Amino acid sequence: MWNKEGSQIYYATNRNPEPYYTLPQTEIYSVPMAGGPSTLLAKVDMGVGALSLSPDGKRFAFNGSVVHEPVKSYTQPDLWVMDIATNAKPKNLTAGFDFDIGGGLTGDQAAPRAGGGTAPIWTPDGRGIIERYAKEGRANLGLFDAASGNLTEITKGDQGIMNFKATADGSKLIYTVSTPTRITDLYTSDRNGANAKQLTRINDALFAKLNLTEPEEIWYSSFDGKRTHTFVQKPPDFDPKKKYPLILNIHGGPHAAYGYVFDHEFQWMAAKGYVVVYPNPRGSTTYGQEFGNIIQHNYPGDDHHDLMAAVDEVIKRGYIDEKKLGITGGSGGGVLTNWAVTKTNRFAAAVSQRDISDWANWWYSADFTQFQPSWFKGAPFEDVEGFKNRSAITYVTKIQTPMMFILGEADYRTPPGAGGEELFRALKYRKIPTVMVRFPNEGHELSRSGQPWHRIERLQHIVGWFDKWLMGESKPEYEVASVP
Repeated sequence: MWNKEGSQIYYATNRNPEPYYTLPQTEIYSVPMAGGPSTLLAKVDMGVGALSLSPDGKRFAFNGSVVHEPVKSYTQPDLWVMDIATNAKPKNLTAGFDFDIGGGLTGDQAAPRAGGGTAPIWTPDGRGIIERYAKEGRANLGLFDAASGNLTEITKGDQGIMNFKATADGSKLIYTVSTPTRITDLYTSDRNGANAKQLTRINDALFAKLNLTEPEEIWYSSFDGKRTHTFVQKPPDFDPKKKYPLILNIHGGPHAAYGYVFDHEFQWMAAKGYVVVYPNPRGSTTYGQEFGNIIQHNYPGDDHHDLMAAVDEVIKRGYIDEKKLGITGGSGGGVLTNWAVTKTNRFAAAVSQRDISDWANWWYSADFTQFQPSWFKGAPFEDVEGFKNRSAITYVTKIQTPMMFILGEADYRTPPGAGGEELFRALKYRKIPTVMVRFPNEGHELSRSGQPWHRIERLQHIVGWFDKWLMGESKPEYEVASVP
């Protein structure tokens, strides 16, 4: 990022060659445009998002999460300002705002990881900072006072703002909006949100041929009384007097959130005649710091009970066939899918995607370094019982549910050998119906940014497995010779 005069470039970095041994830290430097050595301006005890320079050139704004000691599993991001001066200390503007600054929502139509992002935007007078925030399954734009952090809403509603920019004079905003029935389109508005106008309608011709449905939003009390949030996607032409099969769809993370954004997967399943229930159990973002971190050293655990309570809540409404329940999820959702079928036999079928079944195996083989006591209290040889007791493979003899495993052969975040491969082999040994689908050259982003034909085939397999076990359809591709 250039300074105001164009003579210096500011950048943030971490020059620690082995950062996993320490808590997050960022170094901010300046370097002359003409070349020369970099000057260290400040060391910040947190990971720092994209820097944004104030109009007077004297301050930075950025997103970052407080570093706690002892370490937390989840720390929601805040909005910070900092003087551009040697050894300056950042000020947290949103310490009293218990939602996610810069946060977004989980869907399957956004750009892949490393697809770019947005930095906070200063108002021309330097008195305010425009930033996205995520709250209870929604992501909107807000204007935060640069001195007090007080919020003024710019956009509102059941939607997810994906990206945003401002004109050079700061008078206009342009942003992309996603909803459950609209893939991202461009919008523009005045800086305060007035005179909002939709600029593109890229998918109108396609969507005119489809029967998309809006989800129902339900708040319910979980097993311990905690207020919990779920969404329900119903089939087109839904009739509450009929009985429908249900698919419980669990998000990954675990620190992420479903919400009001387009998700092709949910619309596809609903179009096939399923009621899709997609909750945000404890551990999810957009519901505050306490709700997000409560699963530390207990994942999977009480989040499983939140998921079961969501299913119970929808069943109470009378339109679900309790003998036709399915469960699926990817990454952290795969973890919880595996966990659920060790705890209950209520599901007629399960599809576990890019999952973890053996935490110790995963710790040793994943590209996700867990050297800090955020999810576990130590390494597998230190927290032996923790790793064992929270691994689905430990309880494999309890699984009676027919299971499909969907794996990416190039997935280094949740390596197949630490997940579906283990459970598949164990279930085959136990003669439990099971299928493993391996996608070549696909990594952890298969469901969001995999090759298009693989993304289609993945959905066909998921729904095909449920069609077989919930709907009784003939699926020869999943049949094997009968076991004597």
